Amino acid sequence: MSNFSLYILTLFLQSMVVFNFSPKSDLYNWKIIDDVVMGGRSDGNFKINEEGHGEFTGAISLRNNGGFSSLRYNFKTVNSSKFSKFVIRVKGDGKAYQFRVKDQRNNRYSYIYQFTTTTDWQTIEIPFSKMHASFRGYRLDMPNYSGAQMEEIAFLIGNKKEENFKLLIDAIALE
Repeated sequence: MSNFSLYILTLFLQSMVVFNFSPKSDLYNWKIIDDVVMGGRSDGNFKINEEGHGEFTGAISLRNNGGFSSLRYNFKTVNSSKFSKFVIRVKGDGKAYQFRVKDQRNNRYSYIYQFTTTTDWQTIEIPFSKMHASFRGYRLDMPNYSGAQMEEIAFLIGNKKEENFKLLIDAIALE
């Protein structure tokens, strides 16, 4: 076995795919939650595009105290204690987004990490230790994400301005 093959095998054994998009991906557990739940007017959409990537698009409106759109993925509890970070592969539009995780889907707060996209494909590493607890845009006085378990991940855009957005998502993994 070559050194490169051994390296790839080691990476495979040390990671876990949370979701890998393809033309045949089942989007049943992916849901759009916009500010309309609070009276806002933002409009997010999600689909698999022609290349087989998740495509989160829409328009953010500040009308009626709006200002965000999110894409959430719920799943059965995952024991993530053997991992220390998320690795996401995305292609954006130069805008800032949040990646979010909930250790229990019924929690009102999420652990968040903000990242800025480029118009090229990026692999972004998100250490659990850098994800802070937040609720409705306010940082909470509690420990950062422990990484013990998870039941929901999400992407959110809410940059306090009216804007159109487009985020392509290729894969989400744990390492």
